Amino acid sequence: MDAGGSTLAELVGQLDSRYPGLRFRIIDEQDSIRQHIKIFVNQDLAANLATPVTERDEVHIVCALSGG
Repeated sequence: MDAGGSTLAELVGQLDSRYPGLRFRIIDEQDSIRQHIKIFVNQDLAANLATPVTERDEVHIVCALSGG
């Protein structure tokens, strides 16, 4: 899917406007990426929401699975 923004924060905000509730599931109350979520920009792990993105970047949001 296509979304825009100059940072991950802007991109997630745009996605949340299309899919309400998405941001809450991947971003915590302190505006940090949740512990069980990994966001990759062009195969590099993003450290935080200030990570810059361009329209040519590929962003993957991955949720870790756990259990027993």
